[in-house]
Amino acid sequence: MQFDIVTIFPDFFAGPLDYGIVRRAREAHLVDVRVHDLRAYAHDRHRTVDDRPFGGGEGMVLKPEPLFEAVESLLGEEVRREGFSELGDPNHTATARPSTAIVLLSASGKLFRQHTARRFAQLDRVILLCGRYEGVDERVAEHLATDELSIGDYVLSGGELGAALIVDTVTRLLPGALGNEDSSINESFSAAGTDACPAVQITGHGSRVTNHGLLDFPHYTRPAEFRGWPVPEILLGGNHEEIRRWRRVKALDKTLRNRPDLLAAERPNTE
Repeated sequence: MQFDIVTIFPDFFAGPLDYGIVRRAREAHLVDVRVHDLRAYAHDRHRTVDDRPFGGGEGMVLKPEPLFEAVESLLGEEVRREGFSELGDPNHTATARPSTAIVLLSASGKLFRQHTARRFAQLDRVILLCGRYEGVDERVAEHLATDELSIGDYVLSGGELGAALIVDTVTRLLPGALGNEDSSINESFSAAGTDACPAVQITGHGSRVTNHGLLDFPHYTRPAEFRGWPVPEILLGGNHEEIRRWRRVKALDKTLRNRPDLLAAERPNTE
């Protein structure tokens, strides 16, 4: 799978891509991550990628020309232009093959969720456009991006952190990226479901429990007692069925405490 990251700060990614699962996946040639400097696609003397918005307002907005040129250059023959007779036509829309996603990182986008990560993991290529300044020309969202995504209800200085997050989230879903392929099954948000309403199921086999749509159950390791706080006795007894039941109840408790919104639309089956 290939990731292309388009940014005005290419050196930002020297760190996030060189550690952990992403690094191992790159070394194993499971993913190819390429970082592209947006300013390379601006052709004026100062390599300008931003401008003041029409209608006034604070700050600067990323221009459409370098972003369109960057994506069209990366896709090459993949690009299919529809509804125009020449490149300058205002109806120009650039799209890619179904196996490619063009993602605009934006505070105005839909929330990025595990459901979307699973969809991206089925693709051959994901192009990530890192927004900056006060936003991006709306024509990028309307006529270039296949997805406009935000990583949360807060404002960042740019899309670079979000792009790194998406690369990590999608990479760990690829076959062979994790040492244990079952690891991703038993994580929070691992179940199939919609972005608006995750499926809520709790199933288990032996000592394993899969908390579909819930947060993960609590984990403990040695020492069995730390600063007067003991590991729950039930985890030390060896009764796998009791452990499974305890874990699913604790997963539900933690979800109710920290993320009750996950349970608002559907009551889970805890049997």
